Amino acid sequence: MESNSVAYGASLAGAGFDLIKFIKQPQTITRFLSWVFSIVVFASITAEGYVNGPNQPDVKCVFNGNDGVCRYGVGIGVIAFLACVAFLLADALLPSMSSAQERKYVVLADLGFSGIWTFLWFVCFCLTADQWMKTLNTAGIPTDGVHAVIAFSFFSLASWGALTYFALVRFRQGVGDVGRSYADPPTDITSPYAPATDIPSTYVPSTYPSFQNTGPDVYQQPPFNPNPDPSDQNRYQPPVY
Repeated sequence: MESNSVAYGASLAGAGFDLIKFIKQPQTITRFLSWVFSIVVFASITAEGYVNGPNQPDVKCVFNGNDGVCRYGVGIGVIAFLACVAFLLADALLPSMSSAQERKYVVLADLGFSGIWTFLWFVCFCLTADQWMKTLNTAGIPTDGVHAVIAFSFFSLASWGALTYFALVRFRQGVGDVGRSYADPPTDITSPYAPATDIPSTYVPSTYPSFQNTGPDVYQQPPFNPNPDPSDQNRYQPPVY
């Protein structure tokens, strides 16, 4: 019987890894598509993003000669490629993590990175589209590669936005599970102090014998004698050794 208990979007530790279920997850499919899109972007820029004009010995970026645009596209594409591989492995290992705190850190990292890269892909799409519109001389430029960069930058924007949404759902699901499973102990409003738990319920008398004064007090002074015997005061008694 399969357990329905989940924490941060994955079954509890000990449930085992189901490869078919993992592949069919929308998050896994979207992350794989993001991986493919990043390859298309940085590979297209690396292969066809730099050309040289008839009178120019040095190569220039096809996006209005702005080398910063090409470097930006290659940079975020390569990092997105590596991040997709890392988070795919993290998603596969998430069910085997027994600590809910470790799962929380993984989901938070996924949420933060996906949100940042959604914004960076938006910048890449806007930047490449704007610079291509400003490019006047398109002779000798492979337009298919340029169109691929612009189109797959937009696709990456959509896919990473979806990954951000999936990570947010998993984070909220984990917070909800923890909140439902935890309840504060009831407090006693009648007393500001906690009841003592180490006091015995019944009184056990002491087994030590009590002291009883059965003889005269050796430290008690003798009563006052109004007529002392003078012979007793003058009599000397040598000490006994």
